[in-house]
Amino acid sequence: MFKQKTYIERRKILKEKVGSGIILLFGNDESPMNYTDNTYHFRQDSTFLYYFGISHPGLAAVIDIDNDREIIFGNDYTIDDIVWMGPQPTIAERSELCGVKNNKPLNKLSAFLQSAQKIHFLPLYRPENKIKLFNLLNINPTEIDKSFSVELVKAIVSQREIKTEEEIKEIEKAVDISVDMHVAAMKFARPGMNEAQLAAEIHKVALAAGGEIAFPIIATVNGQTLHNHYHGNTIKEGDLFLVDAGYETPLGYAGDLSSTFPVSKKFTPEQKEIYKITLDAHQAAIDALQIQQPFKNAHIAACKAIFDGMKSMGFTKGNTQDAVEAGAHALFFPCGTGHMMGLDVHDMEDLGEVWVGYNGQPKSTQFGLKSLRLAKPLETGHVVTIEPGIYFIPELIDLWRSQNKFSEFINWEKVDSYRNFGGIRNEEDFVMTQNGVELLGKPKPKTIEEVESIRNS
Repeated sequence: MFKQKTYIERRKILKEKVGSGIILLFGNDESPMNYTDNTYHFRQDSTFLYYFGISHPGLAAVIDIDNDREIIFGNDYTIDDIVWMGPQPTIAERSELCGVKNNKPLNKLSAFLQSAQKIHFLPLYRPENKIKLFNLLNINPTEIDKSFSVELVKAIVSQREIKTEEEIKEIEKAVDISVDMHVAAMKFARPGMNEAQLAAEIHKVALAAGGEIAFPIIATVNGQTLHNHYHGNTIKEGDLFLVDAGYETPLGYAGDLSSTFPVSKKFTPEQKEIYKITLDAHQAAIDALQIQQPFKNAHIAACKAIFDGMKSMGFTKGNTQDAVEAGAHALFFPCGTGHMMGLDVHDMEDLGEVWVGYNGQPKSTQFGLKSLRLAKPLETGHVVTIEPGIYFIPELIDLWRSQNKFSEFINWEKVDSYRNFGGIRNEEDFVMTQNGVELLGKPKPKTIEEVESIRNS
């Protein structure tokens, strides 16, 4: 945990932002894999962590703004629990660490809420918390999306999106270990291995550092599949290998990096050409990051760089501005350039992308652009990822070609000749400062020379 005063100050700011009523925040419960006592790795709800710092299951908290009091509800372990788990801090001891002096058993929460006139709660992503809300407030789970407190969501987003100095230091720890995870994969990979062996090597680095992976590891020869979690393929000479993996610190802060490297000791000439275009798009996006300017500018800059680069190789044609506005570039880049990062690898997206990334404004429905998670103006303290890529997706190629789509911008014969190329992505993490954009953590090897040097070591 951070120091006690951090959590006290965070809750004070939240109370000022919301103004009145009761704020109800649920922690997470254990999630059984296949029976009650066999659970997945426990991960506390990030908003609960932000305001209370307690990584312990089965808790709920209220912030009573009008009466200036805070209460954590939870049950202490019994002797039956202690036999299996050893001695554990009480709820009161855990509460004291974050500056909360009042705590009650969970069965007292319902009575406490009975007299409340105004209760603020968040959209919920865990089904057990939806059931709890139903039992407490008689709000049907299907109605939560219509009845959560937009006022609370906006207050939390405005607070959590601006990272403090202590948060930046914690994120940098996460990024540094994330770099080590990627370098380990680059050094370890050999033809004849399977993807699972590389995923295990990546995970080992995270566990040895005392934390966990921030999200399921992507380690694949099928880089054209954006979120490929299958690890059953054997890697071979000539393959490209894509890794998307990040470390989560014990405090819950994440790093998020992507790398692509050749299974052979060097890139092929074709791989090198397209890899270079992704680096150009990566730098174009970084150059477009400016305080008070929309993150969407960085995305458009990356899209244009990709279309121009592919034009130089004969894949595309026509006016770049027109092509990007029409969405033709999305054949190669069907996703967004980045997202916010912090306590969540996609920070606060459980609160709704429209609030986190768009300030309440509607998102585009255009293929490709609709996947951009962040578009709003950047502020000092925002932490973002930059991750443009180029992907040859056979199913998308076949569909659009059968529709004769964007034939004024796409050379379909050339594209089809690369249909089995795969995908390339590099990703880094940045913080916006008063002086501009700064890379978080130590640099990840990403140039052709750096990557080939590691592959030859």
